[in-house]
Amino acid sequence: MNGFFKDKRVLIIGGTGTIGQSIMSTVLKDNPKVVRILSRDEYKQFEMQQTYRAYDNIRYLIGDIRDFERVKRAMQDIDYVFHCAAMKHVPSCEYNPFEAVQTNILGTQNVIQASIDCGVVKTVFTSTDKAIAPANTYGASKLMAERLIAAAQYYGGASKTIFSAVRFGNVMGSRGSVIPLFQKQIVEQSRITVTCKDMSRFMMTKREATELTIKAMMISQGGEVFVLKMPIIRLQDLAECIVEETSRQLGILPSSIRIEEIGLRPGEKMYEELMTEEESSHAIELPEMFVIPNQFVSKPENYGGNPAIVQSYSSHSEPCISKEAVRRLLRDNELLGNQKTNHFMAI
Repeated sequence: MNGFFKDKRVLIIGGTGTIGQSIMSTVLKDNPKVVRILSRDEYKQFEMQQTYRAYDNIRYLIGDIRDFERVKRAMQDIDYVFHCAAMKHVPSCEYNPFEAVQTNILGTQNVIQASIDCGVVKTVFTSTDKAIAPANTYGASKLMAERLIAAAQYYGGASKTIFSAVRFGNVMGSRGSVIPLFQKQIVEQSRITVTCKDMSRFMMTKREATELTIKAMMISQGGEVFVLKMPIIRLQDLAECIVEETSRQLGILPSSIRIEEIGLRPGEKMYEELMTEEESSHAIELPEMFVIPNQFVSKPENYGGNPAIVQSYSSHSEPCISKEAVRRLLRDNELLGNQKTNHFMAI
C-alpha cells in the first residue's frame, strides 16, 4: 500500500462481514489515523473489539445504510469509504425483494449522497458477477447499485469524490458460503446437498477480494468497474474435494457421504457471467484484472494495460479448472477447518 492509508480516516460500511473485516485488518497495517466500522451487527462488533483490542484507532458504530442521517454522521471527516454492506443471499432477496431494494439500492444511494456531502476523497462499492444479465432480485439490485455508482461520477457537480466499483465472484470460505455449509452437513448429516452438479461459478479467495478492493481504491480515476480474473470451478468438483478432504479429517470413508442434487433455487442460474461482450469492447486488461472505464466521463489515463478481447466472459464458455487444482486451492488457502475437532465439540 506504500503509505496510501497512513494518517488517513477510513470508513468501512458493513465492516463486520467477511470482506469488511479483511479490509480492516489490511488497512490497519498502513497506520491509518482512524478506521470506523459501521454495521447493524452488535454481536459481531463485540467479537471484533475482543480480537482487535490492542488497537486504539478503531471506532465501532451501530447503524444501517438505509438511514441516511446515520451514514452521513459516520462519514464526517472521512477520506476513504469502502461500501461492503448488502443483502447478499439469493433466496432471501427473492422472498424479500423490497428489503433488498432498500438495502442494496437505496442504501447505496445514501452512501453516494453522504460521500458527496462530506467531501470524501474516494468511495469503492463492492458488487457481484450476479449483476450481469441478472436472473434474480439480488443481481438486479446490485446492477442498479453499480449504475448509481457510475452515474454519481458525472452528476456530482462540484464534488471531487471519486466513485468506483469492484465486481466479485463467489468468495470462498466467507460467512454463508458453500464450503462451511458442506462441511457442517458432512459432520451432522453424513451427506451434502447441491443444487446441480454441473453448475459452475467464478471463485475467489478472501485475500484476492481484499487485494482487488484496495487496489481499486488506490488506482480508481472515476466511475470504473474493476473485475478480478478468477478461476471457474464446477460444483461437482468442489463438492467431491470437500467430501474427500473432510472425510480424511474425520477418519471415515468418502463413500459414506452422499451427494444429493436438489435442483436450482428460485432465481439461481446454472452459470455466471463476469463481463458482457459490450463491456469488454471498451475494457482494459491488466495482468490480474479487467478495468471497465466509465463511458460518460472524460477518458481516463492509461492504467498500463491493453484492450481486452471482445467477448462475453462466462463460466459456461470458459474452461473450469481441474479437480486437483480445486483441491490445491482449498488446501493452500486453508479453507477446510479441522472438522474432527468440530465433530467432537458437537458430540
